[in-house]
Parts: sequence; structure tokens; C-alpha cells
Amino acid sequence: MTRRLKDVEISFPIVYGTIAFWLGKKASEYNSHKWTVYVRGATNEDLGVIVKRAVFQLHPSFNNPTRVVESAPFELSESGWGEFEIAIRLFFHSDVCDKQLDLYHQLKLFPEDENGPQSIKKPVVVEIYDEIVFSEPTEALFARVQNHPAAIVPRLPSGLNLPPPGPVNNINEKKRGDTKDHPLNQWFMNFSEADELLKLAAARQYVQGHVGKLRRQLSMIDGLPQLSKAASGQ
Repeated sequence: MTRRLKDVEISFPIVYGTIAFWLGKKASEYNSHKWTVYVRGATNEDLGVIVKRAVFQLHPSFNNPTRVVESAPFELSESGWGEFEIAIRLFFHSDVCDKQLDLYHQLKLFPEDENGPQSIKKPVVVEIYDEIVFSEPTEALFARVQNHPAAIVPRLPSGLNLPPPGPVNNINEKKRGDTKDHPLNQWFMNFSEADELLKLAAARQYVQGHVGKLRRQLSMIDGLPQLSKAASGQ
């Protein structure tokens, strides 16, 4: 059985959302917008290192409303006329987590000012920042992602030997999963607070590691023989 690292957390900042373009003169009553829904790394790094597949649940009016994306980038594009909630379920690699993560996003086709003119050049972008946190990860997972740019990992105690990392994706998949050169990249929101959030996450992990160290020290103290009051007064 693979050992787990106590009092350790690994975080992966993510962004999920939609980008919708009005079709302009090509728009019809039932096909007015083209849109893309996606889950990406907050810094556009490849999430394929932890995510095995993503399932997007569209409105039942779509043909094959359950869409499965087996590799990064985790996204799909469609066209239509109505707004609805999209359910996104992320499945992780076996050494990451045996549970799934459910996300929900409201597809938005029209700008905030619904009475204002639409533009074929400027899309409607709605993105949400979040973090996927894995508590007490396996040593194998930690070794595999500790140098990955999408991961926030704490420092481990000196002397702890980790197994050699085992890659999940090949080089081609890594290239496809990196959204830095994505065609929609210019429209991705640049979260100005992202750097601060990353720093806060790293600080939180540092505090958690320090708390874990204190707990271990207290456990050692509790295990030592204690002097009675009478004996300590002699």
C-alpha cells in the first residue's frame, strides 16, 4: 500500500468558465452564438497531470448532451441560442483521488447590458477561479507533481525519501494540455489576485506543516513518563 504524507496538502489553482461569440449576420433564431466551455490551469498549465477526463453535461436539447473529454485541454465547443447551467465532472488519475469533483457553470451569451449592442469581435467571458486541494497525498503523487508548474506543494521534512516520479502523460499530451498558446488565450481573464492567492495557499500549507510538526512533538511529549506533583516537589 502506498504511504500517505500526513499533514500535507497539494493545491492546484484552476479556472473554469465559458467564452461566447455572437454570430452576427450568420446568427439565426436557434443558432445565435458559438461558445466554448472549459477547465484550465489558473496559469494555463496542463491539468492532465491530475485530471484523467472531464464530463460536460449540456442541456438535454443538445444531441448527445453528455460529452466526455479524455485528455487535456478539457473543453468543448458548441453553438446555440439559450443560456443554461453546465455541469462539469472531473475524474482524477488513480494515484490522485478516487472521488470525482463536480463543478457548475452558468453559460452566459449576452453582455451585462442586455439592451446594449452585441459585437462579433468581443466575446462574453465568464470565468471562476478555484483551487483543487488534495489532503494527505500519496508519496507517489507528491513525487510526480512536486516540480509541476500547475501545483502548489509544501516543503517536506529533510531526510524523507520519495519514490521516483512516474509520468502519466506523454510529451504530446502535455503540449496539447498547455493552454498558453490556446486560440482563445487572448480572452482568458488575467486574475490580478492570482499571485496573491498562490502566495496565500503556499503560506497556508507552511502553517499546516508547522502545526503538524507541533502535533508530532506533543505526541512525543505525551508518551514520556510524567513526574507526579509530589515527586516534583521533592
